[in-house]
Amino acid sequence: MTAAAPAPAPDPRTTAGALLPLVGGAANITSVAHCMTRLRLGLNDRALVQDEALKAHPAVLGVVEDDTTYQIVLGPGTVARVTPEFEALLLQARGAAIKAAQKDRNATPGKILLRRLANIFVPLIPALIGCGIIAGINGLLLNLHWLPALTPALAAVASGFMALIAVFVGLNTAKEFGGTPILGGAVAAIIVYAGVAKVEAFGQQLSPGQGGVLGALAAAVLAVHVEKWCRRHVPESLDVLVTPTVTVLVAGLVTVYGLMFVAGEVSTAIGVAADWLLAHAGAVAGLVLGGLFLPLVMLGLHQALIPIHTTLIEQQGHTVLLPMLAMAGAGQVGAAAAVYVRLRHRTDLRRTIRSAMPAGLLGVGEPLIYGVSLPLGRPFVTACVGGAFGGGFVGLFHMLGAPVGSTAIGPSGWALFPLLHGDRGLSVTTVAVYAGGLLTGYVAGFAATYLFGIGRALLSPPPAP
Repeated sequence: MTAAAPAPAPDPRTTAGALLPLVGGAANITSVAHCMTRLRLGLNDRALVQDEALKAHPAVLGVVEDDTTYQIVLGPGTVARVTPEFEALLLQARGAAIKAAQKDRNATPGKILLRRLANIFVPLIPALIGCGIIAGINGLLLNLHWLPALTPALAAVASGFMALIAVFVGLNTAKEFGGTPILGGAVAAIIVYAGVAKVEAFGQQLSPGQGGVLGALAAAVLAVHVEKWCRRHVPESLDVLVTPTVTVLVAGLVTVYGLMFVAGEVSTAIGVAADWLLAHAGAVAGLVLGGLFLPLVMLGLHQALIPIHTTLIEQQGHTVLLPMLAMAGAGQVGAAAAVYVRLRHRTDLRRTIRSAMPAGLLGVGEPLIYGVSLPLGRPFVTACVGGAFGGGFVGLFHMLGAPVGSTAIGPSGWALFPLLHGDRGLSVTTVAVYAGGLLTGYVAGFAATYLFGIGRALLSPPPAP
């Protein structure tokens, strides 16, 4: 008998079409955005949302609300495909007016800044992941002395994007701040141009790449302001010639004679501070980072770390912060396992945990957070305890001379293994330390939740009807 073929993945447009009526239709949507895993919607009337039907949809991993948005957890990859289709359906239903409504009316300056940082750097994550995995494979081949004719080509494939990442940051920054993307990219490209080595600023010779992504970010923001000034003051008949010339010239010279040096000093300080902190207080730093990351994710403040991760990857080839932060997911998995074991009478929770645990092990924690630990209260706190112990474990080994880093940002949990990087690349020691951190997070999260995270009210079975 021939085995049945696996069911095909749902079509993104079909998924979007199914979700739209469940959130009240196009007229109920005021804004649309997405992050790595969630479709974020602004709503006119929360009461129009069909929560149970939405949660029951096969593509939906969970839902969560904050003060301004209704968030549908679809998972990485899926959300990036569904969101454009969802927006297309809205445009069909309501026309171009949706573009004006996409601005979050209640956004604070801090939220706007974090959202803009995310919009600049999140689109870069797929390339960081792909190039990071290729770099890991190449490092493994070099260590094993395999395929020596292929490894130079793999190194070029893995490193090409990182060599020009400043340009992509410039493009995205100009687009996000309302300028012409190619002008932002042109100014940012100065940072990686080899000829800047002939320029002296602040008594020092500049070096290609000095300032990195932070310099590119600042340069592109400046270019946008110069461009907008020109658009207001330059006659239309001369705009096509004068505006791009003045934008590139003014922003370019300021970048060469100021921003590259300043941003370079800031970038160097970030790398030095991270190395010093982990070398001298790695266990404490890991404890704090692993313990606080889940609350940071809930508040959206984790987006402020993206430029720091990117700067470390650009400088050192990897970020030593991400593996410690990833331990928060391990604590969450351990906490959910304890809830599953202790609350045997809660068939609804156990069913949610069974469906969400595979995603949790791969680093997608939202279904477990919003479906299990956060609604129960205490397990969320004990999950943070598990993350703290796992982060402390990884930080301790950094102090002992076995640092663990990641060549890209985005994945965590088991999905981070192909991206691991240490002093000697992807080594047995690097893998063992990270695996030990995950195990510590699982065990600590389970023990803390089993012993302290479940109150008597939850342990008591519901009265018979």
